[in-house]
Order: sequence, then C-alpha cells, then structure tokens
Amino acid sequence: NTIEFTGTLHTTVVKQVRLKNPSSNTLAYNAILVGRDAADFSLPKGSSVIIPPMKQGFLNVEFTIRFLHPAEAVLILISNKVDGVDGATLTFSLKSEVKSIEPVGMIKCKSPCYEL
Repeated sequence: NTIEFTGTLHTTVVKQVRLKNPSSNTLAYNAILVGRDAADFSLPKGSSVIIPPMKQGFLNVEFTIRFLHPAEAVLILISNKVDGVDGATLTFSLKSEVKSIEPVGMIKCKSPCYEL
C-alpha cells in the first residue's frame, strides 16, 4: 500500500492511516519510519496505537514538503502482544509529490539593465 503526500511546496500534509481490527482480541501496534527520507516524516500523535476488538484505530503521519524532489520512506507497524495475541506486521510506502509552487513573498526592485 502506498500513501501519497501531495501539495504545495512548504506546506504540511497530514494523512490518517485507518487500521481495522476484525478479531475479538485487542491489537496494539508500534510504528516506525525508515528509509531515505524518514526524518522528513513524523508521527505527531505518537507512534503507538491500540485497536479494541471489532473496532478501528487511527495513526496520523505528517510530512512537510521542503524540497522539489520526491521524498520516500516506509511506515512499519509492528504488533505488540496484547492478551497473548499478535497481529500481522504492516508496511506502507510513503511518497511525496510537489503539485505547485507558490511564492512566499515578492520583492519589487528597480535597477538599470545595462551600464557602460
């Protein structure tokens, strides 16, 4: 699965990963970010999520678009045993794309084009 972060240069994009628990046991996951640009991604609401039986849990992933080149990382969710039950390890590919560039500000200056 790929999660795409698209937006304007210098903006922050937040994506929410929804995790469903179809079992009758509580599941818990710890999230880690790895890869070339992992430092540019963050987990603002913490790196752990607990999902009650037959419910769903959410994990927020945040990325600030600082460069024009695409950023890539991998989100790995590793299960913690709760009630003696382990969930499957989950991985998501994280990719960014700059859709537009808007100026932060404009400076107006006057200068001669050519002087002898």
